[in-house]
Amino acid sequence: MTIPEEELRLIREEILPGFQPPEPRFLIPVLQEIQARLRYLPLEGLRAVSEYLGMSAAAVWGVATFYPQFRFAPPGQNQVKVCLGTTCHIKGGEAILESWERELKIKTDETTPDRRFSLERVACVGCCSLAPIMVVNDLIVGKSSPISVKGEILKAKTDKK
Repeated sequence: MTIPEEELRLIREEILPGFQPPEPRFLIPVLQEIQARLRYLPLEGLRAVSEYLGMSAAAVWGVATFYPQFRFAPPGQNQVKVCLGTTCHIKGGEAILESWERELKIKTDETTPDRRFSLERVACVGCCSLAPIMVVNDLIVGKSSPISVKGEILKAKTDKK
């Protein structure tokens, strides 16, 4: 995926110069700032970070991938989370996740090419009595089924216009 030029400019001209002097000790704060501003860490941005801090690209990648707080695909306009905690898993959470993947033509932790939807699996939402659960744009959808996925897609598309 190619990073939009304005995102790379933001990293190079606004974010990185805020960390002086450019030293490896700033790596995690730089990554956190990029993610706070862009909501993800673009690969081209990580290359810019490695050049700026004088670190190898492998070292930057190693740190970024070590921490689960960092994401490497831009989140979609509509964020979908499917619970696969024990209760949701037993009650069909995996089938719901597969239905989202099939309908959106993406895999877990990916974003559609038009950036309208991103899909995640989560360990537990904490609403076991409503299992299986999916969360669409921070709204909990309980007693979900694979069939309800198409309706949630349509609803999300019409709500965001």
